[in-house]
Parts: sequence; structure tokens; C-alpha cells
Amino acid sequence: MRIVLADDERMVRTALRVILDAEPGLEVVGEASTGAEAVSVVRAERPDVVLMDVRMPEIDGIRATEQILAGMAEPPRIVVVTTFENDSYVYDALRVGAAGFLLKRAAAEELVSAVRLVARSDSLLYPAAVRGLAAEHARRRPPVAPPWVARLTEREAEVLRLVATGLTNAEIAERMGVGPATVKTHVAAVLSKLGARDRTQAVILAYESGFTGAN
Repeated sequence: MRIVLADDERMVRTALRVILDAEPGLEVVGEASTGAEAVSVVRAERPDVVLMDVRMPEIDGIRATEQILAGMAEPPRIVVVTTFENDSYVYDALRVGAAGFLLKRAAAEELVSAVRLVARSDSLLYPAAVRGLAAEHARRRPPVAPPWVARLTEREAEVLRLVATGLTNAEIAERMGVGPATVKTHVAAVLSKLGARDRTQAVILAYESGFTGAN
């Protein structure tokens, strides 16, 4: 798994590199100290995962995330790295397509686990924290039901609610009494109808629309 580190503090990048490079199957292939440099390095190295600081010179991690996701046919999974999990920067990064977030104080084993987990498309990274962020920000604005709500089938709506709780495809399959392949098909349809890049963005949209409170 190829990884790019983007942080304006050299010591942070060095610490992350030491931890990740020591793990089998993980390799840091590039570093960046600014948001603009992060975009350039990612496009050149085409990593699987990017650890992106949210606050950097030139352009911040949110704009860098936007540019990477918009400018690549097969973009990497981006994890924003932050000091505070309730930072509005984190929520904004998730809204534009970051796959999750990681606290800078996370232990080494937590960092490695997060990188491996986020590379998979059937799991949410720290689902309770993502739901908490989404719910908090949803309370600040009145929900507006988008067109996709009416387009979801009954099964797709059920799948979206279960995705929003943080369940994996296998767990959803067991809950619904269907095969994992069927759940995978439903999830793909849900993401397409929502216009969501991944499960994290789908959860954000579900909360912002008020869908999670719908019957």
C-alpha cells in the first residue's frame, strides 16, 4: 500500500514515516509540506492513501483534498489528520470527499489500523465520531430533502440507514438476511443516487438531508 504524507511540520512527517515504513505491506512514497505540494506529489506518485493535515500553507487540506479528488480518475483515499476531532475543518474535508479523519495524538497501532481500514471501501473509519460530527452540523441548519430521497428503493433506504450506523457490508448482509454481493450492489446504487464518493460522504449527506431521522 503506497502512502503520501502531507503536513507542514517535518517532525510530524518523519514520525509518521517511521511508523508506517516499519509495517509490512506499507510504504511511504512521498511527502509534502504545503497543500499545493500535496496535490502535485499525489498526482505524481498515485498513492493508495494520503494522510492530509487540514491546516497547511498556500492551500489548506480541504482545498487540496478537493483538487486531488476532482483531478484524478482513480484518486487515493484521503484521511485528514487533525488535533481536534470536532474541528469544522474536519467536517468540511469529509463533505468534499475525505474518507475519514485521524487525530494527531493517535497511537502508532491506531494509525496503522486506520490506514489499512480506510483503504477498504466497505468500512467507515471511526463511525461513531463521523456520525457525531454529521449530527452536530446537521442541527445547525434545517434539513432539506434532496431528490435522491424519493429515488431510493425500500431496500436501498434500509441499506443507507445501516451504512450510517457504521456497519460493514458483511454485517449489513447478516442483518438483512441476504448475501454480501447483494449488499455491495445496493451500496453501489445508493452511492450513485446520492452522488457520493464513498460511505463517509453518504453518511454526511444522509444526516444533512434529515434522512437519518426519516421513517
